[in-house]
Amino acid sequence: MSRPESDHFNGSFFFNPEPARHAGIRGRAALLRLMRARFARDPAKWAAWPAHVENKPYPPPNPATPSVTWIGHSTFLLCLPGLTVLTDPVFSERCSPVRFAGPKRVRAPGLPIGALPKIDLILLSHNHYDHMDIPSLRRIRKRFPAVQIVTSLGNAEFLSRQRLPGATELDWWDTTTIHGAHITATPARHFAARTLWDRNKTLWAGFMLNHHGQKLYFAGDSGYTKFFAEIHHRLGAPDLALLPIGAYEPREMMASMHINPAEAVQAFKDLHAKRAIGMHFGTFQLTSEAIDAPEKELAMALAEAGISPEAFFTLDVGETAGL
Repeated sequence: MSRPESDHFNGSFFFNPEPARHAGIRGRAALLRLMRARFARDPAKWAAWPAHVENKPYPPPNPATPSVTWIGHSTFLLCLPGLTVLTDPVFSERCSPVRFAGPKRVRAPGLPIGALPKIDLILLSHNHYDHMDIPSLRRIRKRFPAVQIVTSLGNAEFLSRQRLPGATELDWWDTTTIHGAHITATPARHFAARTLWDRNKTLWAGFMLNHHGQKLYFAGDSGYTKFFAEIHHRLGAPDLALLPIGAYEPREMMASMHINPAEAVQAFKDLHAKRAIGMHFGTFQLTSEAIDAPEKELAMALAEAGISPEAFFTLDVGETAGL
């Protein structure tokens, strides 16, 4: 499909408007090195954890009570009045193009698909395997045929080829309305690829969901960006921000695409968010930091910034917090 050029699309590829401060991902060779690094597991960095950890038996959320439940990685269940939402649902054992290799989860999903309440909406930020998991999406669509998917530009055609038709795709700052909720795609600093040959053919984004005046921001994946402040300027302060805090080492490669905990705290401040929950950690080993590093570094960054840990916190897998 032909699209007009913009400040983040050159007619053929999407790109980040901000210059990279670090090497980032440049070319297929660098992308291949990243994929190899992500598919390797260094036991020394996650030695505090066994190969698999049993989840605590948290009570399931009540769909009638406004709440947020962390299912794992970047997957949350949002229960709002008259609306249930899943963010980047990944329930598979691995986030990989194949079932026999690639990053393997160390925690089972906090809720299995069979225990989910009726899902109305899926927010799908971009096409990486740890965010766009086709087997999970198919199982959810089979169980809830009316579920609607909102995603970023270029992904609807791919989803349709995967027997997942009907997705609504948005450019940055575009808005759609579903079940009375206004969903705006927000800029992020990242990249897209599912193979070595389709880099940045599709867009990446976060989402601001405005549901009867309550604003929930899901960042997807992003390096630190000026757009966090612009999101606040254009869309207002979120009541809750879901911000990534993991997969940030080594910085010379990851800084342009993944915020670290200190940058997540700065993003929280830029957004003027009332509360935030950390995500994108503790489920799959994607990069080189230790499994417990994101939460430890988040605590240090919050203390240094004078922000209460009740304002920016993490949930255990399967744990629910009120909205």
